[in-house]
Amino acid sequence: MPRKRKLLAQLSALQSNSSFPPFDVLENLNATPDGESSPKSSKYFAIEKKNSSQLEADFFNQPCVSLAKSFLGQILVRKLPDGRELWGRIVETEAYLGGEDEASHSKGGKQTQRNAAMFMKPGTLYVYQIYGIYFCVNVSSQGDGAAVLLRSLEPLRGLDAMRELRSASRKGPTKLLKDWQLCNGPSKLCQAFGIDKAFDQRDLTQDAAIWMVPGHDLPGEQDVVVTTRIGVGNRGEWAQKPLRFYLRGNKFVSVVDKKTEREMAAMGHFSCS
Repeated sequence: MPRKRKLLAQLSALQSNSSFPPFDVLENLNATPDGESSPKSSKYFAIEKKNSSQLEADFFNQPCVSLAKSFLGQILVRKLPDGRELWGRIVETEAYLGGEDEASHSKGGKQTQRNAAMFMKPGTLYVYQIYGIYFCVNVSSQGDGAAVLLRSLEPLRGLDAMRELRSASRKGPTKLLKDWQLCNGPSKLCQAFGIDKAFDQRDLTQDAAIWMVPGHDLPGEQDVVVTTRIGVGNRGEWAQKPLRFYLRGNKFVSVVDKKTEREMAAMGHFSCS
């Protein structure tokens, strides 16, 4: 088997310089001398077909607050039925901790048909409707009934399609939306990405129409503002819990908390601009 030994030697040498084996060497190794693919390729040299850059189950398997922070800077991808892809960088999130959290849909640990996704494995989408019109999208985390609300995205790719989708969901004549207006809020985000109740209980690690990929230049602690959630003012002490997280200075955030930013600057978390 001199040919196979030679290719194995090439593979060994190349692997010493890279953590990933080159495709051409693997293909040659699994081919017969006449150039046709072998019907029984060795399991040791099988190439994973899945998109290696996609965030997988281990990423989502975090406590709720940790996941809410870890989402900042990551990229949500939505593939439309016509093949177009929409990309948006996550810039604002909120954590909902489950049973003890009076502002959570799963408070008291009560599981219903509506909130079932919050009790499913981490990385499961929980989509619910507000005012009988708009949708919001959450991602389940570790802990029964715990999930992270995606509040705002920074549009990166497919902005024209986002405008079309936002326009289709608005009544009457509408002005052309600016980039920062496309996804700066949980319902706007869902409109721009075409996310509705049909996405409830979908798995971000398995779905062909929606997933996440790692972002570049992820923020450090000094770049993240930690403040109270929006729209939970009637939930007693839980209205004051610091469970909203956003990227400081990012113009795509839905609501900026200048007071908290000044306080964090005074404490030395970051310089006041």
